[in-house]
Amino acid sequence: MSTQKAVGGKSKPSEPKAVHTRSQKAGLQFPVGRIHRYLKQRTQHNVRIGAKAAVYTSAILEYLTAEVLELAGNASKDLRVKRITPRHLQLAIRGDEELDTLVRATIAGGGVLPFIHKSLTINQNNKPITTGPPGGSGVMGGP
Repeated sequence: MSTQKAVGGKSKPSEPKAVHTRSQKAGLQFPVGRIHRYLKQRTQHNVRIGAKAAVYTSAILEYLTAEVLELAGNASKDLRVKRITPRHLQLAIRGDEELDTLVRATIAGGGVLPFIHKSLTINQNNKPITTGPPGGSGVMGGP
């Protein structure tokens, strides 16, 4: 009878369970608990904030951050540098139509997008240059 395992009662505690944060459970890098705390602090009239709201918000922030960093990394790689600067962030955000509408802010140190108007790039050899009206004296504005 001593070979059977005791059922119920007090037993020695086995190994403690490994602690899993809500970020790990959701498979995210962004801190779900911290964002939940921030959401609770920013509400008025003591409104309850569900646990899924923090997970969803963390997932959105993580996705947007990954998207911007990927585009900025591509911009820095195109310019053959290894460090992402505010200029690369500016080029990445303004180069993407959806991110441009989302981020309507000035990026400090980002500069402006390179743009040259078409009329300034027309080759003068293709366009005939006239010195005056045909058959005129060559003096502008005079008969």
